Amino acid sequence: DFASLGHARHIAGQLENGVTIHNFYVPAGGDVPDREKNEKFGQKLDYLTEMRDWFKASSPKKSILVGDLNIAPLEEDVWDHKKLLKIVSHTPIEVEHFNDVMAAGDWHDVTRADISEGKLYSWWSYRAKDWDGADKGRRLDHVWATGDIKASAHSSRVLRDARGWEKPSDHAPVFATFDL
Repeated sequence: DFASLGHARHIAGQLENGVTIHNFYVPAGGDVPDREKNEKFGQKLDYLTEMRDWFKASSPKKSILVGDLNIAPLEEDVWDHKKLLKIVSHTPIEVEHFNDVMAAGDWHDVTRADISEGKLYSWWSYRAKDWDGADKGRRLDHVWATGDIKASAHSSRVLRDARGWEKPSDHAPVFATFDL
């Protein structure tokens, strides 16, 4: 089983067809992207390293990974790439760790495979008075599949409207369909 570190979480279950679904929560990492000045940022990087090592050792097959990974890896996953390079969730070191986790488990980004062009967000800050109009979002929530089943995924979408519901989460649901 995968250990939880700090506020990080992991739960997994296997479906009758042999597909394993992993749900991860990677902590946000605080406000300062510096391990020496911010213990939470160090814990986030350590958890990502632990994920990488676990996937490298376990070589997952027939697996789907979902969750709030609290990293927006691509330029199109944030409202302003240059302004957010020094902001926790889009720093180069976080993106490097994110990519290492993906490579270690042969994970493929199902959402971006389906929606390859343009800005795409799943999170908008509570601090923004007009979150929809300002549209300063980030794609922090992900759906991945291992290489052996990635071709079965389709119809990814973000339910953006949910962010505008009464008493909403700052995250919008992310969906994908798998024909397994």
